[in-house]
This record gives sequence, C-alpha cells and structure tokens, in this order.
Amino acid sequence: MDFQNYIPLRASPYIAKWISELDIDIRFVNARKTKLGDYRFRNNQHFITVNNNLNKYASLITLTHEIAHAFTFAEFGKNIKPHAMQWKENFKKLMLNFFDYNIFPDDILPALSRYLINPSASTTNDEFLSLILRKYDSEIFLTISEINDGDNFTYSGEKYMKCQKMRKRIKCLNLTNNRYYLFNPIAKIEIN
Repeated sequence: MDFQNYIPLRASPYIAKWISELDIDIRFVNARKTKLGDYRFRNNQHFITVNNNLNKYASLITLTHEIAHAFTFAEFGKNIKPHAMQWKENFKKLMLNFFDYNIFPDDILPALSRYLINPSASTTNDEFLSLILRKYDSEIFLTISEINDGDNFTYSGEKYMKCQKMRKRIKCLNLTNNRYYLFNPIAKIEIN
C-alpha cells in the first residue's frame, strides 16, 4: 500500500489493519497550506487525504488523526462534531498503539503524550509538539516564534513586523496596509 512510504515501518501493520477494517481509501496529495489531512465520507466510502510533504512522524500522527475520524463516523455517524470528545477518545486509543514499539524518537514522545491529554483539531495548534516534529522535516525553514518582537519578515509575499505574543497566536503588523493579523507561532516565514 502507498501509505508505507510515508510513515515509520513499524506502524504499518496497525494502519493496514484499520484501513482494511473500515475499507478506507487513503491518498497522499500535494501539500495544502490550510490543512495537513482531511477525512470525508461519500457514497458509502471513507476517504482520507494526507499532505505528502510531512516527515514520517508528522505523517503518522496526521494519518491516525484522520483514521480516528473514520472510526468515530462509523460508530456515531454525523450526529457529533468532528473533534468532539468521541473523536478525542478514538484518536488517543489509536495513538497509544504506537507508544510500545519504538516508533517515535525519544524527544517526540513527551510532547506527543502531553498533546494527547486533550488533542486539538490540528497538531499545529500545539507549538511544542510542532517544533519538535519540525526537527525531522527535510525542508529547513524559520517560524515566527523563532524571531524577536520588532523583527520584519515575509509571509505569502506580504511584509510584516512581529509585535507580540498573545495567548496562543502572535500579533503582527502588515507593513503594507498597517493592519494587525494573528499568526500561528509555527507559521513558516522568510526573513526580509
């Protein structure tokens, strides 16, 4: 199966079992800016897409996240919200399978354990886990959290200045239109 090229080899038997159990169509697709993965149920078929540019550890977490959606849908239908408590419990249950087989490097496990206490809609919402997973990316890049307040940067062709960290986001000033925007701390940027 195609997924084996994108995740740690030791995780493959679990993923294969879940795919077979629910008859899931999984595809690795060109990277999207707004999401790492996606789950859909159409025409009596579970469909999952995962960005093909993720490192194997981020890919495994994202794929498991989406498979948890499939299990949750199979059990509860569309009567619950996508990241409700039922999904959280399914996601935790599936992820715990990977803690016993040396699948993740030692530095990822504590961050992943902390994230799984109350998993959110995206691993990118957990700055600590995201920064550790990033160490295993083949692409080297800088994030907003790695520059100082007052530093200028470019994001999607627009020039900004980092102002201050809010609760979970970073407030930045667009230097073209003088409007403030909130950024995810791990947004990929370029230095001016």
